[in-house]
Amino acid sequence: MHKEIIIVGLNHRTAPVEVRERVAFDSSLLRESLMRLHSLPSIKEGVILSTCNRVEVVAAAPDEQSAFREIKGFLVEQESGTNHGGLEDHLYTYSGDTAVRHLFRVAASLDSMVVGEPQILGQLKGHYLAAQEAGTVGTILHRLFHRSFSVAKRIRTETGIASRAVSVSSVAADLAKRIFDRLEDKTVMLIGAGKMGDLVARHLQRNGVNSLMVTNRTFERAVEVAAQFCGSPIRFEDYPRYLKLADLVIGCAGSPEVLLRPGTVEEILKERKQKAMFFIDIGDRRNFDPRINEIDNVYLYDIDDLEAVAKENLEERTSEVRKAEDIVDEEVAGFLRWLASLEQVPTIVALRQKLEEIRKGELEKSLGTSLKGLSEKERQALEDMTSAMISKILHAPITRLKRQSEDQDETLYVEALKKLFDLEEK
Repeated sequence: MHKEIIIVGLNHRTAPVEVRERVAFDSSLLRESLMRLHSLPSIKEGVILSTCNRVEVVAAAPDEQSAFREIKGFLVEQESGTNHGGLEDHLYTYSGDTAVRHLFRVAASLDSMVVGEPQILGQLKGHYLAAQEAGTVGTILHRLFHRSFSVAKRIRTETGIASRAVSVSSVAADLAKRIFDRLEDKTVMLIGAGKMGDLVARHLQRNGVNSLMVTNRTFERAVEVAAQFCGSPIRFEDYPRYLKLADLVIGCAGSPEVLLRPGTVEEILKERKQKAMFFIDIGDRRNFDPRINEIDNVYLYDIDDLEAVAKENLEERTSEVRKAEDIVDEEVAGFLRWLASLEQVPTIVALRQKLEEIRKGELEKSLGTSLKGLSEKERQALEDMTSAMISKILHAPITRLKRQSEDQDETLYVEALKKLFDLEEK
């Protein structure tokens, strides 16, 4: 039986966060939710994707309208509370090629809030694995999801869509890697324990930084943040003595006065034997004197510099989107050809069976009348000859069906064979 690919869901563009939160699926209850989804009469295969930015049900179903109706009811039931309603106003529905295209774009992060972000692919793989373990995926969704993973990998390989950092914190880490080549042996000092400094520190740690010092006017806060990174807390009045150990200094203190001036930095460089230093100034007010950037072996970027680089990188990513969309179109066409080929098998079997029944019936009739006196050897020769004739007759139509032509719709041939040979019943 033919199965349509169905997607029903909502995301950051169609629903505010408070609606997405109400529909989100708890990971600890995901298996139970998948089993409920799979028990719906029209759903033959199903996967639930639930992240902070989207909740989607991907299904394979023989009846598109029934599947849409049942999945919408499933999501409405999932929405916590009874006084909300109006969930359907936020839902989108896709089927067939548009559903395939949507999933491929989601996997490749073309549908993400930040195009090119890598997290969604890992989330997609995790939710597919959960459905596989729950036994709610079959041939179609297995192939669909694995193809989406391949599409995402191909887009990352063949385009520059994910090659540039597009957040201030990731740009800072990216610039640090360019300046120092490697970060594993570098020490970072975080002056001020604000949110932005925390984000930069996290990105640097992900990129290999192992040594982090944290200072803050409130020492307890420095201890708290340092503990998150397995770093060392430094009392605020003591941090100038430790600056000579820092290769990278992040300033995010809400200080009304400038904390570091050129003379201080020149003295620190002498102690470091002119070993390069990188300063990132992302405080609400500037923490570092801009003239520091004029000193040899010193690199200073402030929040405006980082935002400008992030914007430029985002524009470059956007220019790569068209290439990525072309890849998606090509891969969708390939997947749809595979999907259409699933219809070939029962048609080929039914056609072969029908002709074989005719051959056997006519042969038995002849052997019982006009050819009654044939020897066993002659009967076998006649059996072999008629079987060979059927195979030759079937060769051309079966070859045509299996060819998966680039410029022909194979379903037309399937439907034509069904009607020409009256295979509808079979």
